[in-house]
Amino acid sequence: MQFSEINEYYKRTLKAGYYLGAFPIFDSCQKVSRNNNILQQMSRSKNSKAFELLNKKNEKALLGGGTKRIEAQHAKGKLTARERIAFLLDDGSFQETGKFVEHRTKDFNLDKEIYPGDGVVTGYGTINGRPIYIFSQDFTVFGGSLSEAHAEKICRVMDLAMRNGAPVIGLNDSGGARIQEGVVSLGGYAEIFYRNTLASGVVPQISAVMGPCAGGAVYSPAITDFVLMVEKTSYMFVTGPNVVKTVTHEEVTSEELGGAQTHSTKSGVTHFASPNEVECLTTIKKLLSYIPQNCEDDPPFMAYATNDELRPELDDIVPENSNLPYDMKEIIDGILDDESFLEVHKDFAENIVVGFGRLAGKSVGVVANQPAVLAGVLDIHSSTKAARFVRFCDSFNVPLLVLEDVPGFLPGTDQEWNAIITNGAKLLYAFSEATVPRITVITRKAYGGAYDVMNSKHIGADMNFAWPSAEIAVMGARGAAEIIFKKEIDKADDPEAKLQEKVDAYTAKFANPYIAASRGYIDEVIYPSETRLKLIGTFKMLENKVAVLPRKKHGNIPL
Repeated sequence: MQFSEINEYYKRTLKAGYYLGAFPIFDSCQKVSRNNNILQQMSRSKNSKAFELLNKKNEKALLGGGTKRIEAQHAKGKLTARERIAFLLDDGSFQETGKFVEHRTKDFNLDKEIYPGDGVVTGYGTINGRPIYIFSQDFTVFGGSLSEAHAEKICRVMDLAMRNGAPVIGLNDSGGARIQEGVVSLGGYAEIFYRNTLASGVVPQISAVMGPCAGGAVYSPAITDFVLMVEKTSYMFVTGPNVVKTVTHEEVTSEELGGAQTHSTKSGVTHFASPNEVECLTTIKKLLSYIPQNCEDDPPFMAYATNDELRPELDDIVPENSNLPYDMKEIIDGILDDESFLEVHKDFAENIVVGFGRLAGKSVGVVANQPAVLAGVLDIHSSTKAARFVRFCDSFNVPLLVLEDVPGFLPGTDQEWNAIITNGAKLLYAFSEATVPRITVITRKAYGGAYDVMNSKHIGADMNFAWPSAEIAVMGARGAAEIIFKKEIDKADDPEAKLQEKVDAYTAKFANPYIAASRGYIDEVIYPSETRLKLIGTFKMLENKVAVLPRKKHGNIPL
């Protein structure tokens, strides 16, 4: 018998498949049955008994919780743990660890239910040729519940990922702690949380919630860098609908309380909501293509041939009337490489846009105010959304491009009482702390304290450009005129005409980029059409940037 035959067997078992509805389903149960003839041939070897035992254990491990439970998983429109890995990783690259690990619990008759792997498939492989470590919880085994052994397997791959400098991907599909194990299971969760924290900023961590994730289990994805969810089949919450009803008397479904739409639009817990598992796994592949393997690595580079980099269409996007909205995404698409922008947190805090793109083949992180939503103001949610993204990019050497059109912070009691001061400071802190190359382009408004916060020269930005339409001032012209010239306006025979006169005068003097440019706060006022060309050259100039922060244990970001 040749071990290559075993490898071929596993490859066929995991990768051959057929389509059921919108999902590619890899029915490992049927494939095991179809390959029995291979197992029989192997059993004729000199070591037939030893090989037969290994074959039986492998076969049992591939079956997870058994045929009926796999069929039940498929009936919900969900892939199994192994099918997810097979779809996500490069063909034949997955190497499993801990396949035969079993739980050690004897209470509640659990010693009569033993499944190899104990409800989680762990190992390593490659995605587009780049190494990754992965764990995939198996809902067909005890509902994917976490035991001591289950947790040890996850911790093992996380430790390996940190030692070898490669991303960790967690595919979560679990009913929570295995209550039969009591505090041992809770300890297992804490071990995982601890490693999530240690790995933060060392290697990228991606969590895909592809089923239930409730109670303490939610804190592992929450610590990781990116969270993905699948609509209608996944949910996350600390306390479920029954507890909510008992305590607060609210009637709410699991989907309403913690579904993909809820967390992608209201709470911001999830960064990507996908209509099905295939889309979810495809998004993970795309996301990885923008980010490095670890904190000491550079982001991936795509081959790019320099061409005509002028974009005349950018000259006509910003309206002459500064009170009219426009879509900042048109500017983003005009600056970045064609179809390279991957928006993060697309449906949450839409008054700011964040995401990854490529500029001449090189990864950049984009943070942009969105004038089409709430005029692009900064508020609590947009500040925390952008701050989190900035800190990720800084942790993993992704240069930052900031596109600014911000009239200030959103006023109101709701914002003030819910700590816009502290939350706005998070974004200020994140930019100030960032040491990656940082470039700002002011497209229109840059008012008040929001001008400072949005990566101004004063907080360490490397280069700041402005379009001719830029207005850099303490506040809008009308508000400023009403304050500065209040007495003169009140005494005028025609207050409204006098106000407009003062607004026009203030606009002519201050609502432009040239005063800031005269003081060096703006490095250059550029035509919109040449923005892409300027940015390519400037990021190239900043490639070898070295910034040294003061010696400290760590900063105290206003959380």
